[in-house]
Amino acid sequence: MLVKESLLVGDRIIYQDDSLYRFTSDAVLLSRFASVKKGDVVADFCSGSGIVGIHLYLISGGKAKSVTLFEMQKPLHDLAVMTVKENGLSEVVTPVNCKVQDIGSEYREKFSLITCNPPYRVVGTGEENEREEIALCRTEKALTLKELCTAAAKALKFGGRFAISHRADRLSDVIYNMKINAIEPKRLQFVYSGSSKTPYLLLIEGVKGGKPDLKILENLRNGE
Repeated sequence: MLVKESLLVGDRIIYQDDSLYRFTSDAVLLSRFASVKKGDVVADFCSGSGIVGIHLYLISGGKAKSVTLFEMQKPLHDLAVMTVKENGLSEVVTPVNCKVQDIGSEYREKFSLITCNPPYRVVGTGEENEREEIALCRTEKALTLKELCTAAAKALKFGGRFAISHRADRLSDVIYNMKINAIEPKRLQFVYSGSSKTPYLLLIEGVKGGKPDLKILENLRNGE
């Protein structure tokens, strides 16, 4: 069922569908974590219904020059199209329906900031009976971490930033795949849930062609 939900920015709304993958708080945490600079040309990979890119643009006060949303699943892409239109953002936000691996050459080295809340799980882990459209958002069936970082490196300008969320226990995988693609991790923050003593999520931002200098930020508890 199609529903309208608040974007938590004034009276702005986002369309979601109960039968499709619905974004979680991880996406909102990422949009708040990413460092947006005035005039940024932004892309959001695995954009789903558009939450990260649109929320990021709105909470930054419209600093970004443009935002491009890349989503492979047509039904989720269509939701993003509706949300962009509903919020009067068509001149700034452009949804594109394609796989991250298939992003065209016209986007090569175009973006100064790329965000992504990607599938977290390696194929063969977690639930086995998920519907295909849900599994594509949660597991690396259609996009591996390696493919994601390679695509980001191609689409980023030199000095551009790449900000993602991921499972905390995959930190070594994330850093390795960023570094082999010449994206140097610069900021890292762990997120905890409730009173848990171990983090469940990481937020990390790297710079294409940057020099080693990783800053570990203060831990964040989701909900605070």
